[in-house]
Amino acid sequence: MPEATRCGSGSGAESGSDCSMDTEAALESGRRRHKKEKKEKKSKRRDKFQRGKAPTDESEESDEAVYAPKVKKSKTVSKQNGHAREESLEKPKLSSLSSKSSRKSRQSSSSETSSDSESESEQEQELTGEQKEGAFSNFSISKETVQLLQARGVTYLFPVQVKTFNPVYSGKDVIAQARTGTGKTFSFAIPLIEKLQGESQERRRGRPPKVLVLCPTRELANQVAKDFKDITRKLTVACFYGGTPYNGQIDLLRSGIDILVGTPGRIKDHVQNSKLELSSVKHVVLDEVDHMLDMGFAEQVEEILGFAYKKGSENNPQTLLFSATCPRWVYDVAKKYMRDEYEQIDLIGKKTQRTATTVEHLAIQCRSSQRAGVLGDIIQVYSGSRGRTIVFCETKKEANELAMNASLKQDAQSLHGDIPQQQREVTLKGFRTGVFEVLIATNVAARGLDIPEVDLVIQCSPPKDVDSYIHRSGRTGRAGRTGICICLFQRREEDLLKQVEHKAGITFKRVGVPSATDVIKASSNDAKKLLEGVPASAVDYFRKSAEELIEEKGAVAALAAALAHISGAAYIQQRSLLNSTAGFVTMVLKCSIEMHSMGYAWRGLKEQLGEEVDDKVSAMRFLKGKMGVCFDIPVDELSNIQEQWKDTRRWQLSVAKELPELEEYPQEAGRGFSKFGNGRQGNFKRNSWFKSGNRGL
Repeated sequence: MPEATRCGSGSGAESGSDCSMDTEAALESGRRRHKKEKKEKKSKRRDKFQRGKAPTDESEESDEAVYAPKVKKSKTVSKQNGHAREESLEKPKLSSLSSKSSRKSRQSSSSETSSDSESESEQEQELTGEQKEGAFSNFSISKETVQLLQARGVTYLFPVQVKTFNPVYSGKDVIAQARTGTGKTFSFAIPLIEKLQGESQERRRGRPPKVLVLCPTRELANQVAKDFKDITRKLTVACFYGGTPYNGQIDLLRSGIDILVGTPGRIKDHVQNSKLELSSVKHVVLDEVDHMLDMGFAEQVEEILGFAYKKGSENNPQTLLFSATCPRWVYDVAKKYMRDEYEQIDLIGKKTQRTATTVEHLAIQCRSSQRAGVLGDIIQVYSGSRGRTIVFCETKKEANELAMNASLKQDAQSLHGDIPQQQREVTLKGFRTGVFEVLIATNVAARGLDIPEVDLVIQCSPPKDVDSYIHRSGRTGRAGRTGICICLFQRREEDLLKQVEHKAGITFKRVGVPSATDVIKASSNDAKKLLEGVPASAVDYFRKSAEELIEEKGAVAALAAALAHISGAAYIQQRSLLNSTAGFVTMVLKCSIEMHSMGYAWRGLKEQLGEEVDDKVSAMRFLKGKMGVCFDIPVDELSNIQEQWKDTRRWQLSVAKELPELEEYPQEAGRGFSKFGNGRQGNFKRNSWFKSGNRGL
């Protein structure tokens, strides 16, 4: 386009000349103004440097960005309104810089917001479905209670707590059955506390309890009361049980109680002596209800509830029944106190595994006479010197004898009903705090005790009551942790073991007692950990003696002897993997074909070891699939047998490092005996087989 036309004023050379002059004047004016502005900006930057502020990259870019566009745009300025147009063009440029800066700021803010949202999204993705479902925000839980739960290490509600919270909070009667160790106590404690704290609280002295929790044992009552106390600062929680003075409990009743936890015997005493008023109770909890009714507390429980429940009344307390096992008869008894419409929550079902899913179940065959020595090795390998182990016995006498047995290497104390209550509390506290590592107990400690980080549970024999096994095994693998439960059994208890498997919905893994190699390895690891904990200042005191030992015995031999002494494994007995008998080693004889009788294995052994093998081999069993056998030999015969034996295409003989899978007894009984031989030879073989350790295992 011609310049004159762009100017928009006049035509021809004159008007073009005038426009050109005006344009040059405008350009010159623009240059002067820009130089002046640039000088002022440089002066401002010097002031910023003197104040310790560096100029931004953006401000330096703006000095160059202002001039070039003005030169280009100044050509459009007309003669009449040139200065006005110049000013109007400059302002947009400055504002565009400002908008550019604001855009950068917005982009930065947007990217930060995006980054935050991405981070939150990643965190959400990291949460499991169980954690999302149990998030505190999903329930009516106050901020104060959430903080107290977090202080206990609880960051979300477990499944049983998720299922029960709303029914309990809304006032429904509930029967809840869930595996032990899944958090049943908080299932009723959290909603009841929230419900009571949400109501207007009367703080008068002598106020009767609003919540009554009945537990079958003192230890469980203590544990439940502690759980309540840990998550409330506004409510008064008391725990009453026998074996403790009445005066302190009466003082608490005079002061006023909101939540009362106790055993039936002591609660009944206070009610009958008119010290405890139950007419104001609004919520009744029967914890471990099956055990409480089964232990003979049914009559006492009914007497207590008779003071809180009125027949046919609409204002009877909310009834909550919690347990790991709920037989049919428990429901029948419980319905006497529950409303027609109640919530039934079963997280186990009839056909699923009733024990905790975080527990591994092992079974070891062991004679009762070998039990104490075997326990020490089992604890060493499966729990270690620093782990916690609970050993369950059927009788108080057995618990005392095991705790006092010199063959048990670890520090152990017993816990049962004959021990005074005060001593029982001291014992439990010592076990929780790690004063000693092994607790040997009867069923008194099996129910409801939440002893943290129990690594191993050992049951000295299969219980006749399957529910007892479920509760005992539930002392480990709690709150999502993993654990091991080992059941010792004798040969005659095989049927009991199968009964537990069938009714509890589990399968025992049959294993042998830990080998000498396993014990030494575990002991060495423990000893090394102990050495790491010795402070450097203490090491200096023994440096001279260490140098003398190294000079005398050599570094490796001296350190090995020290590790053996520290671990307590200076003498380790080799034991049979088949029946835990000390002084025997288990061998495996594999065959290239399936065997139809044990006589075939005996012939294979005699071909290389001679007839005298009769006196050396004992406790022979078929391997699973009958492609071989395993058996025991005395430890001192091992080297002789290994020297005489040569593997062939048909037979391979080796020392068993772990117990192989075996055929069950009924399938091999008779076959192995009838084919040993004829006449006296066969009878002798049969008798020697029994005498060698198979009868009465």
